[in-house]
Amino acid sequence: MVAEQGRADGVRVGLGTIAREWGRIGCIGFGGPPTHIALLRQLCVDRRQWIAADEFEDGIAATNLLPGPASTQLAIFTAWRLRGLAGALVGGVCFIVPGLVLILAMAALFLAGHPPLWVRGAAAGAGAAVAAVAVQAAVGLVPGSWKRAGQARAARARWIGYCVAGGAAAALTGPWLVLVLIAAGLVEVAARAGASDRPVRRTVSWPLLAAAPAAGGGLLALAWVALKVGALSYGGGFVIIPLMQADAVGHYHWMSDGQFLNAVALGQITPGPVVQTVAVVGYAAAGVGGGLLAATVAFAPSFLFVIFGGPRFDRLRANARVQAFLTGAGPAVTGAIAGSAIPLALALQHAWQFAVLAAAAVWLLAARRGVVSALLGAGVLGVAAAMAGWTVA
Repeated sequence: MVAEQGRADGVRVGLGTIAREWGRIGCIGFGGPPTHIALLRQLCVDRRQWIAADEFEDGIAATNLLPGPASTQLAIFTAWRLRGLAGALVGGVCFIVPGLVLILAMAALFLAGHPPLWVRGAAAGAGAAVAAVAVQAAVGLVPGSWKRAGQARAARARWIGYCVAGGAAAALTGPWLVLVLIAAGLVEVAARAGASDRPVRRTVSWPLLAAAPAAGGGLLALAWVALKVGALSYGGGFVIIPLMQADAVGHYHWMSDGQFLNAVALGQITPGPVVQTVAVVGYAAAGVGGGLLAATVAFAPSFLFVIFGGPRFDRLRANARVQAFLTGAGPAVTGAIAGSAIPLALALQHAWQFAVLAAAAVWLLAARRGVVSALLGAGVLGVAAAMAGWTVA
């Protein structure tokens, strides 16, 4: 059971210790959520024994029910368990800041007006592999989502339908993808309520407003895009890629398709969640201040969800409607992540980039190697292409 206190029973961990340990994980957490979860488990359960193993697993399950970067929310949640509000704020900030500083520094290098040739080559190479990373992320979600659907033939047919709908929406509809994700969840709630003859309460369609772009532009538009990223990323950070691409490239023209690919690649090779890609978008829109604003707004929902929802996580997990919603939204998210690979691949401009994409797909899907090594290798191939005189921009 997730405890309803702001700290673990009998344990009072100093804020300095939380700052040091969560900051260390923020510095070395390359490899995405699996790495973050493993490091937090090693620290809190195995090494320091601050949190019981079953409570830690409950925390993983609870944070996965929420929109937003789940591993970041787990970092905030574990710090909240130890020192309440102060722990959540200190632990969350120290976990996020190292990757944020690094990604903003790299954004300044990669998005400079006239970057060196090798930088342009590395960016073009790493960006070429991003579509394969998206497919790998989707493939990794399939087993758990398929198992959650259950053995019933009708439930599995709905799972396939949700997955196809999510993929089509990501490839074709841009920012309106969130409506498909919400609709899939609500359809599953209705289907399961119908099977049990229980009424379903009507739900207000707030996502219709949330999916739309903000009128005008400037910092208000950037904050709106970042809020959608932080509040609507169900099922993993990659689902927000088509949302960001539609706004940052198609609507506001803050960056080109190629620069957006670079942003996604930077979000993958730096420590921290892929949601930090929004900081690169913010940098492209309004410099360092824009990057900091975008990151602050994008991560704010995660802090609020944990701080105000932490004591209620048990009830959230036990709620049948919540579980049904996630059973429907999950495969739609999986399809959306896979579908996002289509516009990402179509953004490639040079023939050699498609060869890099194919090599990355083999590395990730056939050889089952890691994302960081795939992107770094693709970057090296891009540098080689630039040095050979091939077009990289």
